[in-house]
Amino acid sequence: MKDCEELLSGISDYVDGTASKELCAELQRHMEGCHNCRVVVDSIRKTIRLYEGDKEVDLPEGFQARLHGTLRDAWERKHRKTA
Repeated sequence: MKDCEELLSGISDYVDGTASKELCAELQRHMEGCHNCRVVVDSIRKTIRLYEGDKEVDLPEGFQARLHGTLRDAWERKHRKTA
């Protein structure tokens, strides 16, 4: 049986329903005895459900410009070449 790290690499396909039957069966067997992997899968599913019904909202006036400015400043500080 694969370990958690190996199985978690296929977790997106499992949650999306696109994983092979073999991988699904292996993940299900593994999760029967692994609380941590069950928590990961449950959390991913809950997150997907929360965002599926989420509607696009308008940003407050000026927010986008402030966000872009903040991100640009942070990037410049991080990548600034020292002379």
